[in-house]
Amino acid sequence: MQNAWFRRFHPSAAPSARLVCLPHAGGSASFYFPVSRALAPDVEVLAVQYPGRQDRRHEPFVPTIGELADQITALLRQESSLPTALFGHSMGAMVAYEVTRRLEAAGAAPEVLFVSGRRAPDRYRDDRVHTRSDEGVIAEIRRLSGTDTDLLGDEEVVRMILPVVRNDYRAVETYRHEPGAVLSTPVVAFTGTEDPVAPVPDVEAWTEHTTGGFELIPLPGGHFFLTRHQDVLLRTITGRLAGAVSA
Repeated sequence: MQNAWFRRFHPSAAPSARLVCLPHAGGSASFYFPVSRALAPDVEVLAVQYPGRQDRRHEPFVPTIGELADQITALLRQESSLPTALFGHSMGAMVAYEVTRRLEAAGAAPEVLFVSGRRAPDRYRDDRVHTRSDEGVIAEIRRLSGTDTDLLGDEEVVRMILPVVRNDYRAVETYRHEPGAVLSTPVVAFTGTEDPVAPVPDVEAWTEHTTGGFELIPLPGGHFFLTRHQDVLLRTITGRLAGAVSA
């Protein structure tokens, strides 16, 4: 099934499993192109493209994490049946968590939830990046190195990405975890040991949100540690999915 939300960069005729990848604030589906390339053809990677960026730049933003999760969940329920895992980095981890909650409620729990660079959903920070001036938002992007900082000197590029980043930070910073059923889906959490916005103790708190088992994998680096440790992430993901398929 083709739709505006999912990118299949390397379509497979007979995948054994599916990995749904959700981008960080200001990010896009193309961030996961290397993951798709590495896992094809055995694993079908669906890279989520949020509205308001790249080829969806003329569409209105989705303003909240909950609304993103609602729409993505509805589309995933229309996909063919395959052992499925979710992977989200930073903001994407929050969306992936809320999608997992909805899938479980619908009786379609994923095999595993991979979260990266994100503290547990009930651990908050009073950052208010979305209320800062343009210069303040750019400073935060530079601090976390989430976008190629060389591009931030290009006024046209800055004008293009600022509304996207500001909307996504608003969605993240206004999110509040609603108490409810704890996940039964296993959670694997990756984090950078020097990440200023996802300290290890706050990431470890994900264990309180699942009864399905929890694994913490700290790796050297800051918020975008995963670009330096793709081999570890891919080995963990493929190992977990292989176990789900054989089961």
